[in-house]
Amino acid sequence: MARSPFTLAAAVTAAVPGADVVGARALSSDGDARFDSAVATLADGTEVAIRAANDDETASELAKESLALRALTPGARSMLRFSAPEHLGDGRVGDTRALVTTLLPGFQIDAADVPSGPGAAVAIGKAIAGVHALPVSVVRNAGLAERSPAEARDDVRLLIDRAASTGRVSARLTVRWREAVEADDLWRFESAVTLGGAHAESFLFADDDERGPRVTGIVGWHALSIGDPAVDLAWLTMAADARSDVLDAYASATLRAPDAGLSTRARLLAELELARWLLHGHDTHRADIVDDAAQLLDALADGIHDDLAPRAGAGAGVDEAMSALDRVPPTGATRIDTSMQTDTYDASAFAGISMDDTSAFGPRGAARAEGAADEEAAEQGVSDPAPADVTGEDLTATGAIEDLDPNATQDLGDLREPSSTGSGPQGRLADEEDDEDRPTRPGTLLPSEGGIAGSDSDVAEAHRAARAAFQRWTSASSE
Repeated sequence: MARSPFTLAAAVTAAVPGADVVGARALSSDGDARFDSAVATLADGTEVAIRAANDDETASELAKESLALRALTPGARSMLRFSAPEHLGDGRVGDTRALVTTLLPGFQIDAADVPSGPGAAVAIGKAIAGVHALPVSVVRNAGLAERSPAEARDDVRLLIDRAASTGRVSARLTVRWREAVEADDLWRFESAVTLGGAHAESFLFADDDERGPRVTGIVGWHALSIGDPAVDLAWLTMAADARSDVLDAYASATLRAPDAGLSTRARLLAELELARWLLHGHDTHRADIVDDAAQLLDALADGIHDDLAPRAGAGAGVDEAMSALDRVPPTGATRIDTSMQTDTYDASAFAGISMDDTSAFGPRGAARAEGAADEEAAEQGVSDPAPADVTGEDLTATGAIEDLDPNATQDLGDLREPSSTGSGPQGRLADEEDDEDRPTRPGTLLPSEGGIAGSDSDVAEAHRAARAAFQRWTSASSE
């Protein structure tokens, strides 16, 4: 049963010395709800975020997040052009780990809805380059993980071999992946500080009157490490419209040596998320997950048309390598959870707005199955009707408090001490870590094409479309 915002807020007093909690509320956005989470209001008006683990996996993730955020010293943060959550304290909610951080405002965009052209895509590329430009001493001094190019390559090779040993990966895919891992040109890169697997939801946006959308914050630092920069770009296979623009912006902003294999390695790592899903099912003896992963892998194998490994004359064929993945059933993407690191407005609330007002975001959820009809209606000036709930799930991580508005801050009166069921002893907990995170079911991966729009009209249109959505968020947000 999900813990209430009151229970979580009580734990803040134990995790953060001197915290004077006077209110609590749920979030307007709660990531994938793997954590119980809430916003606690302090006596001085400051709002902080608290997340509590639900199992061993999420407890390990919180421990890693705590360590990573403390590794971002003031000096390291000053090198970034955006904010990262600040670590405020570790504690317990009952017998589970909890983490308290600052609350970052911002707006998130799903991968498939990141628009092409100037604006969000360019801002994302520059933000990723900023993370990768951090000194490696930030990670090394904190004792976080480090992988050389050779070690990263060996990790991929082992993953391929394990997946192939299950007998559920086609020979075509196995050969494709093995040829890529043995192609020396793909693995000549300089290791960098990485988020360890960024996703579209990692980036928080604000609108700028002059420049359009800009990245104001990044969340999801639990996998901070030194390794292959491509790991933070693999999610772009799900950003069909924006992929080229993000990569171009990254290349123009990075101070690192040119990496000719970056895009192809990112594509390979995205495909291997399906192999990780297969191995998760195999290792946990879940036949349903194994069958699901095998079906996704078969869909991928049916649609690939070229090798990942560089070959003379391969040309644009590599860009079509994942063309079959638009037929993979839509699912929740493997993601870094952003619950309780930002109080963002859920983009699904835009579903009922006319298409003219949300052209930067495109159709969402099950509405994508009616994409062609929606586009035709939009061209004719017909408003898109609000789609029915396609998930049937309660997206509030903490659960609603009966007869209360879950987004409203509730006065806690004279609450000063943690309740017996809501908190544990003060002080930081040991930073236990697991070697590997359990994957969640990968989402639909898409091919992507296109370049940055060059005309003034294209720039103006990209900014106009994004601003319409941001203005809608500003008027509706609880912030």
